[in-house]
Amino acid sequence: MRMDCCLAHHMSLRKQLNDILIALLPNNPVDSIKGTELIRLLRMQLDGNYSDASLRYHFSIMSCDPSSPIAKVEKGQGYYRRSSPAPALSSAQELVSLTQGRLDDLQQDQSAVDVVMMRIRKFRAVVHRYYEINGRFPFLFREPFTKDSPLGNLWKYPDIVLIDWDTGDAPDEEMRLDPALLAMRQRLGITPFGLHAARLRIQPSLQTYREDFFQTLSVSQWAQAGELIYAAPIMDEALADGLRRLSSTFGVGVTSFGLTSEVLDELPRPAQILNAHPRETEAIMGCLEINRIAAPKVRPNLDWHGLNRLRCESSEVKKLLSWLDECLEKGRAEPYKIGG
Repeated sequence: MRMDCCLAHHMSLRKQLNDILIALLPNNPVDSIKGTELIRLLRMQLDGNYSDASLRYHFSIMSCDPSSPIAKVEKGQGYYRRSSPAPALSSAQELVSLTQGRLDDLQQDQSAVDVVMMRIRKFRAVVHRYYEINGRFPFLFREPFTKDSPLGNLWKYPDIVLIDWDTGDAPDEEMRLDPALLAMRQRLGITPFGLHAARLRIQPSLQTYREDFFQTLSVSQWAQAGELIYAAPIMDEALADGLRRLSSTFGVGVTSFGLTSEVLDELPRPAQILNAHPRETEAIMGCLEINRIAAPKVRPNLDWHGLNRLRCESSEVKKLLSWLDECLEKGRAEPYKIGG
């Protein structure tokens, strides 16, 4: 009987908190409320005499529940209202129908689909430009995500591959590869370049982050590392902790570019981002707030068997390997030219 009473008491408090917190909590994590102030506000509406410890315990438990309205900020002591996640679209820029299986909410609203897809295209362009500026060589995948492609391609192909060349002391504009280092790597049987496979996602959430993470793990098995890159900031402490735990076990890196939907909407169109003048590029990059949630674990070599299997199935993988081979033959790291 006593256990039943305790359970009823617990459920009553949980239901009250779910109802009351929706109105009390701010939408923006920047305006988060500290626990002490939130308790003070709650006591004005709560039915029952609950201790501060009991309320704080419920805050902690509920902030890890994707269905609850309360979230704890990733860096700090405050709480804010967890928003409902937007439908999780594939990051393929050509395709609306390839989703993570949840496009129902947008199917009746083509304008909403267009807005989301434009954000995706802009984010792909921003990621491409960011890594170019920072000395990495991006290769974007498009063909596996066309409208008639199988949904399973989301678990087979990355959105982008990032290539790292060692140009030694060569000037940046020449991008010459260090022949001595290449020769040494060849003698040691080490891959002459670093190759990371990345999955791009717009909005992280507690409901979808595991799917995002394990897709990234799946599409990067043949690469030297996998990276999950989010556009939006990761403000939810439970979400950040969950991603760190998965990364610690499986080695996939996680990064946020700190781009909210509002900021993405204000950015220029994708072609303008990719072809912007230096001053415009600097302004675009100034919008980023890069946050490395977890660094990837890097393997010394590629899985050539797995990569060759993909090469037999994908013309884009063939283009990727041809590009890398051309760079090695020329002894110079060159950006990939679409159509080349």
